[in-house]
Amino acid sequence: MTRAIPNINTAHLTLRAMRPEDFDRFAEIWATPEVVRHIGGQPWSRGRAWESFLRNAGHWQITGFGQWAVVEQRTRRVIGQTGFFFGARALGEDFDPFPEAGWILAPETEGAGLGLEAAEAAHDWFDRVIPGPLVAKISPRNTPSLKLAAELGYAEMRQTEIGGESVMLLRRNGPPRIK
Repeated sequence: MTRAIPNINTAHLTLRAMRPEDFDRFAEIWATPEVVRHIGGQPWSRGRAWESFLRNAGHWQITGFGQWAVVEQRTRRVIGQTGFFFGARALGEDFDPFPEAGWILAPETEGAGLGLEAAEAAHDWFDRVIPGPLVAKISPRNTPSLKLAAELGYAEMRQTEIGGESVMLLRRNGPPRIK
């Protein structure tokens, strides 16, 4: 399935396809210890970042969805990424067949509500274009990410270990109900 990568505009952000000129910023974000402290714990090398950057581009071409670059409209700077992917993690039939959601933002944006704004926009798109269950994998120590997941409608399925680290597996069956 080939699908054009849509641009999504929110009040403060643009979600768009990653571009070659975004790679240095992408690598910079993933090399930041605060970004990876709950995602493996080790800052990424440029080589690992490059593999991930290319995998994201290919993911859109193969599955029709992927991760967007999150661009702050005020500065026009890439501040992170959000979207969906298949992780091929061998975590079970209740997890592996479903697209996995993910989001990361540069530490300097923390507390501004931009993570939720970006992730909500991505999830709104998913719910309209490729509706169905989504899963997520989050460290139980990553309180901000767990809070964001709950606001998006994710509920805990179970905890497991990956690489010796405890992770929480979550599932979202569709948009959260309006309160």
